[in-house]
Amino acid sequence: RQAIPKGLFNLVMGSGSTIGRELAANADIQGLSFTGSGAVGSGIAALAAARFVKLQLEMGSKNPFVVMDDADLDRAADLAVNGAFGGTGQKCTASSRLIVHRPIHDTFVEKLLAKTRALKVGHALAAGVQMGPVVSAEQLSANLDYVTLGISEGAELATGGEVLDLAHNGHYMAPAVFLNGRSRMRINQEEMFAPITCVIPADDFDEAIFVANDTPYGLTAGIATRSLARATKFRHASRSGCVMVNLATAGTDYHVPFGGVRASSYGPREQGRAAVEFYTQVKTSYIHAGAAE
Repeated sequence: RQAIPKGLFNLVMGSGSTIGRELAANADIQGLSFTGSGAVGSGIAALAAARFVKLQLEMGSKNPFVVMDDADLDRAADLAVNGAFGGTGQKCTASSRLIVHRPIHDTFVEKLLAKTRALKVGHALAAGVQMGPVVSAEQLSANLDYVTLGISEGAELATGGEVLDLAHNGHYMAPAVFLNGRSRMRINQEEMFAPITCVIPADDFDEAIFVANDTPYGLTAGIATRSLARATKFRHASRSGCVMVNLATAGTDYHVPFGGVRASSYGPREQGRAAVEFYTQVKTSYIHAGAAE
């Protein structure tokens, strides 16, 4: 065991435009690990590249959860609700797109809506509460704008999406489910970071895979199926860094590498052995021992 020296870890509070820029541009910084928006990540990458700094970026996402006709629909609905609304949808791994095979679409949607409406919203530390508040008034306003946008794009708001006036102070909204979504709608292309998800019907497995990959992002992706063949094909065809089979997209483990592809990530993975390699430096040494005496 090794004691951690004072000053090794520091929590520095401030805005990204001031402290963040200084950290990214400071000549003494040898490595940068960033989690945030793609626009800010791009700016950090430009600053880091000019100094050849080791760089790791985790940025946006638009994670799909595919439900096939051979899935356990009760479990699939639980996974969809947990993935979409866990952490109030404020996770980079949240399932904001639910791609559902048409033969079981109506049955799955019925279960999904029932479970969503049953969620208890309130103070995050209160007994029995399953979804807490949105992080700020600004985020709540942005969420409501996406609800309005989804309706204007032609999606059907089947439940939720309204502000909740609860006893405890906080920025609360009812978890929202859109139906009859299309892949190219903005609500299915842009990261919302909100308790909002949209059901997109798919005629067959190949269309489900196509829709799952039909965004600029590629962080996590999930599928509910009893078919090993489908699960295996989905794992290989999914353009994402993490794939979950019969598990929610929002669940990850710290002992394995985490990260995405395309606009979701840049540079080495986080967590697991990848984290050790990022925060250390590989050195190759050659030693000639000389003649034995």
